[in-house]
Amino acid sequence: MGDTVIPEAVRKELNRQFNHELMAAHHYEAMAWWCAHQTLPGFARFFRKQATEEREHAARIGRHLIDRGICPAVEAIPAPRCDFASLLEVARHARTMEQNNSRGIHAAYEAAVTAKDYPAQVMLHWFIHEQVEEEAWTAEMVARVEAATCAGALLDLDRHIERLLEAKETGGS
Repeated sequence: MGDTVIPEAVRKELNRQFNHELMAAHHYEAMAWWCAHQTLPGFARFFRKQATEEREHAARIGRHLIDRGICPAVEAIPAPRCDFASLLEVARHARTMEQNNSRGIHAAYEAAVTAKDYPAQVMLHWFIHEQVEEEAWTAEMVARVEAATCAGALLDLDRHIERLLEAKETGGS
């Protein structure tokens, strides 16, 4: 166990963000099931991968807290949204979630800067960079779904969405 004291404001923000990441995973799972129900297996797989990634993000924050002598407090997670009118609505929901997540990470970083908590700042740098990528793929997904207007375009997009968006995350085209 680490013996570095975490300032209270930073501990609260990190724990809030830890739970926010778990909530995001829960939302992505719900979105994946909606897509599976709509016979969009490509989007369902992609959102399940996102749910796993969000749980990994929570674990990263949790390990940071543990390493510094704090046990993360796992809080109740509200039921995610499960009813969508269209895939475009799902894509926009994902974009809004990632924009909110960025705001939460920025708030945690601001608390760490104010408290001069350098270990938290360094850990949060990774998240800040990650959120640039997360917001980019959600913006691309919304644009691609909006553009899929001709017959068969949505099914074609469903077949290729993982490759298209994962290429974005890894720096491909």
